[in-house]
Amino acid sequence: MTLTERTSWRERIGRSALLGVATMALAIVAIFALACSDDEDNGDEPDPTTPASETEPNGADGIDYGSLSGDIRIDGSSTVFPISAAAAEEFIAVSDVRVDVAFSGTGGGFEVFCRGETEFSDASRPIEDDEVQACADNDINDIVEIQVAIDALTVMVHPSNDFVDCLTVDEVHRLFTGQANTWADINPEWPSDNIIFYYPGTDSGTFDYFVEAIIEGVDENAAHRGDGTPSEDDNLLARGIENDRNAIGYFGFAYFLEAGDALNAVAIDGGGGCVTPSFEAALDGTYTPLSRPLFIYTREEFLQNRPEVLGFANFYLENTDGANSGGEFALVPEVGYVTMPADLLQEQFDKIAPFLP
Repeated sequence: MTLTERTSWRERIGRSALLGVATMALAIVAIFALACSDDEDNGDEPDPTTPASETEPNGADGIDYGSLSGDIRIDGSSTVFPISAAAAEEFIAVSDVRVDVAFSGTGGGFEVFCRGETEFSDASRPIEDDEVQACADNDINDIVEIQVAIDALTVMVHPSNDFVDCLTVDEVHRLFTGQANTWADINPEWPSDNIIFYYPGTDSGTFDYFVEAIIEGVDENAAHRGDGTPSEDDNLLARGIENDRNAIGYFGFAYFLEAGDALNAVAIDGGGGCVTPSFEAALDGTYTPLSRPLFIYTREEFLQNRPEVLGFANFYLENTDGANSGGEFALVPEVGYVTMPADLLQEQFDKIAPFLP
């Protein structure tokens, strides 16, 4: 299965991620079984004297993915979910590992990770001190942070909205702290219609990042508004903005790209003029303050003693940007995020290098 043949991740995210990945695993097993049956019928059985290393897909660092088995559980950020789901789909096609991917939000993901219930935690912000302490309380003191991509957190309005094309950081702050409730509160030349607000739930790392960059970035004593529609499911937020001409909301860049013409991205003036969210602006830092790193977290113990975890981490990094990172697939740009520059990517490889065979 190639990346271009993969079902839209936005459609899949509306269903249970656990069921979705498990179903894909069963489908792939069935396809492989059929292929093996065809080979037997055609007399094309592989030569039993051929070394496994020549018949199974291997990582650039000598990991025999085809020899790996076991179970991996992933939970956390809905923003990072599309990358991890794509990585899981490709990984189960080259190994015997079952990978379950869920999205309870960054905070929710760290809760189960710190209870020892998952091998990886997806996060759209760095782990916080209280979360590190929660892990330590359960004797988890070997956390490994791996950056996998860069995101451009995107503010969006309905496509029929032809007057909001750029907002300053202060205006976004006023909107999402409750200081502005109609468009005219921002600009008297705009309509006096009430605004409907959509935003990630409080367990979301996107919410946390937005609060830090926009809410507290303007006024450290301010609080995010509590009315409107919050959700850890960015797909639900996208549908809400699509269906309300007076809506405004924010979430990860990949969900905006997937929505196509159903949403309008708002340029942000962070002090240097209006900048529209894009791959280039996120990478070069001009889309400020809403470009941010995306992470997966695991443990040294898993990398040391669980070959399937080490294999998945290596596979994930190899395929963030396809050939440019040593792998076959380009998972990060395929789902709509920004790949890391080569030196930053190498820093992530260096974190798992001590555990490689």
